[in-house]
Amino acid sequence: MEEQEIIDLLWQRKEEGLTALQENFKAYCGKIASQVLSQREDVEECLNDTWLKAWQAIPPERPQFLRAYLGKIVKNTSINKLKMLKAKKRFSEGFTESVEELGEDLHFSSDNVEEHVNQQALVDALNQFLEKQKKETRVFFVRRYFYHDEIQEIAKAFQVTESKVKVSLHRTRQALAKYLKDEGIA
Repeated sequence: MEEQEIIDLLWQRKEEGLTALQENFKAYCGKIASQVLSQREDVEECLNDTWLKAWQAIPPERPQFLRAYLGKIVKNTSINKLKMLKAKKRFSEGFTESVEELGEDLHFSSDNVEEHVNQQALVDALNQFLEKQKKETRVFFVRRYFYHDEIQEIAKAFQVTESKVKVSLHRTRQALAKYLKDEGIA
């Protein structure tokens, strides 16, 4: 079923829309949630929360790109769940590692990176910076720091060495830090 058909069903408050939403986007949203959370039960809980939030938000919202809309919901839901679990010391090492890695070069502590990311000026500057990068550089960066993919996964997906991915990410972080400093943001 196409995205617009699902949105129309949700807009009409038909439960078939919710079923179609789960069938079409479970794998995609599950991948995002599992990159942040390590326990299968926590991922399932985030997926259920994502479907509920989408059901509650449509209407009045009518997203243009349902996949991206759901990606944002599941990512935020997973991060909130991680914050709760972190207090219990049950968190995914891969997610924490990528946040700390990004925070080191940008001189943010791992505890406040998420606060900085929520600031509109930083988000705008990050988008402008990424638009100026080569496609491969952008994709590596987004896969590592938005989806929290492991370096090995990125290298395998693009058939390059792990070293190439690491070097690219390192250079991109350094260039981003300089860009943000020049923009007066960091």
